[in-house]
Amino acid sequence: MPAKMKAAIFVEPGRIVLEDKPIPDVGPLDALIRITTTTICGTDVHILKGEYPVARGLTIGHEPVGIIEKLGSAVTGYQEGQRVVAGAITPSGHSHACLCGCSSQDGAGTRHGFKPMGGWRFGNTIDGTQAEYVLVPDAMVNLSPVPDHLSDEQVLMCPDIMSTGFSGAESASIRIGDTVAVFALGPIGLCAVAGAKLMGATRIIGVDTVPERLAIARKLGADDVVDFRAGDPVEQIMALTEGRGVDAAIEALGTQGTFEAGLRVIRPGGTLSSLGVYSTDLRIPLSAFSAGLGDNRIVTSLCPGGKERMRRLMGVIASGRADLSALVTHRFKLDDIEKAYDLFSHQRDGVLKVAITP
Repeated sequence: MPAKMKAAIFVEPGRIVLEDKPIPDVGPLDALIRITTTTICGTDVHILKGEYPVARGLTIGHEPVGIIEKLGSAVTGYQEGQRVVAGAITPSGHSHACLCGCSSQDGAGTRHGFKPMGGWRFGNTIDGTQAEYVLVPDAMVNLSPVPDHLSDEQVLMCPDIMSTGFSGAESASIRIGDTVAVFALGPIGLCAVAGAKLMGATRIIGVDTVPERLAIARKLGADDVVDFRAGDPVEQIMALTEGRGVDAAIEALGTQGTFEAGLRVIRPGGTLSSLGVYSTDLRIPLSAFSAGLGDNRIVTSLCPGGKERMRRLMGVIASGRADLSALVTHRFKLDDIEKAYDLFSHQRDGVLKVAITP
């Protein structure tokens, strides 16, 4: 095995470049994965723009599909050469957060000195996946074997956007027969549409303005689509629901506008499920919040990780109940990752997700 590998590293705001780095050493509980497919996430673009701080020289990326190259001395139940996927969130399995049933928050700080994003380590606090190899910590908690009949691209959505989008629907406690609005039909919003359908929603309203995204939303389960440039989306949704409002709104962009619109369209007693990554303070208007008397819930979710979560999501893909293949719109080699970032960060050419292969 070579001593060095290619990796996409953060240099400074506005610059993520491909450079050589040493292949990491493997500790007792770790696994070294040879990446076969990874991708770029909207959070990586926040890093690129300097909106989310990470250390200079860090390898970026948090969505790995690959093959076990080397196992730590204490890792059991896996074999070198095995195809695996790991979640974007890599819980330890033994922290207070994990034992409280909130493994995605493993590693989150206290209120003083808080570091957001909980158990998100890849491309945040440790080297990530946009490289030829990645070191997976706590391998027995985080590695999930990929069934032979599923391709890399089929499971590429599982580590982050599928897990995140589905968690938005799960956190909203959607019930059979519910009406749900999903604000912003990027990759996570589209996965939230699919998740809401699986949870039992029988009327799903997707909000965006890009025709291709509105069309994919319909394929994934949206019954109605609202183009926010054709008129106030709140008014359009209230008209569609005959003034009742929706049982749950899922916010998947991370702006004041989408957050507030989601709050305004939920019925009394409804839920706003927030998935967006916000880069400025949020304001809760008095009227949208019913002066605090509306029996509403606002709930946030961070992408659940761990091998059991990955197993369940791959089971959904294998069953055919959610076909997310349309989300991979572009493909690049790792050598061209700077071009991939340029395309993805500027949202050109109808891009949704890019598949990166070393």
